[in-house]
Amino acid sequence: MKKQIISKLNLFLKGLEDRLKENYLSFIKIEFTCVSGLKPFSGTVLPKDEEIAIGFNGVTREIGIIDFAQEICNIAEGYDELQLIYQERGTNIIINADNKNVRIKYEDKQVKETIEHQGTAQIGNRDYYIKVGPANPLLMEIGILSKQGKIKNDMIRKYNQIDHFVELIVDLLRELEDIDEITILDCGCGKSYLSFVLNYYITEVLKKKCYFIGLDYSENVIESSINMAKNLGYKNMSFYKEDIKNYIPDRDIHMVISLHACDTATDMALALGVRSNARTIVSVPCCQKEILSQYSYEPFHAILKHGILKARMADIITDGLRAQLLEAKGYKVSLVEYISPLETPKNLLLRAVKGSHGNKAAMDQYQELKEALKVDPEFERLIY
Repeated sequence: MKKQIISKLNLFLKGLEDRLKENYLSFIKIEFTCVSGLKPFSGTVLPKDEEIAIGFNGVTREIGIIDFAQEICNIAEGYDELQLIYQERGTNIIINADNKNVRIKYEDKQVKETIEHQGTAQIGNRDYYIKVGPANPLLMEIGILSKQGKIKNDMIRKYNQIDHFVELIVDLLRELEDIDEITILDCGCGKSYLSFVLNYYITEVLKKKCYFIGLDYSENVIESSINMAKNLGYKNMSFYKEDIKNYIPDRDIHMVISLHACDTATDMALALGVRSNARTIVSVPCCQKEILSQYSYEPFHAILKHGILKARMADIITDGLRAQLLEAKGYKVSLVEYISPLETPKNLLLRAVKGSHGNKAAMDQYQELKEALKVDPEFERLIY
């Protein structure tokens, strides 16, 4: 290839080199083909322990990322053409070089694959955030999609739930647009389905950098989550067998999520979010038992003498006090219905966005409620 073409190619590859350094956790691979006459010679570039491994003509060499552009140019010099496809999660970059010119093209995998799967991208009239087609590897890994690329009949409800979860926190993600890399902490992560789904959406749809930390006390689910991350090639995730109450983050936390953490485990997750000064908190509470054994309210005695009504009221009081204390700590709080109560009565989703350092009036109201109901919530003790 001509020297002036190699010089121009080097400029394009230097840009790609910078992108590779910046987006290393999202980098998948590079495939390139050098052509001499009519004969093609194929090569690959793969991630390798924070460096890269270049394979060409039967030889593989490990080099630093800063040597990538020069190495490819050295190879291309001896050929007539170069065709290179850089792949990262959600994006392909295609470079073509010959003795006449060097051309670069950016390809959004989301748009391309959605067009190719238009017939299966929707169920009914709903337009999904996590679309069949582009999200197939993810949906297959978490068991929602069959090998034939169809939503399993017994997983339609689950698919709707996880997609609706994304819909409900899109506004919260906009609150974090100023952050270069969003760190999300999943408390009581279980099999981490929501973390995997959000990871996909933020990285491949929003094209934004993110990092996920999953905590759970079960070694089995942590191992399962680690394996799923490896299968999907999601390198921006860490999972730990850890008690939420004892966890101390070693990096800034921007969002805390918690789905169906039982009883005071929800309080542990909320408190960890407050102690970490998380900008946003999302929680679907479950099994609110603590307040049930504590509260009493004499004016409602005729109502609360019925056990089922007292239990339902305890759920409302528990989440109401949580919301009030979060407001006292400077969060703007909203409570919305997550899924239909016909599916589960535990269908409340709490969203909180940090707005100030604190709210004295909200704290005074919280203390008045505690006194009137004769309760001492664990959430308050866990915050400090």
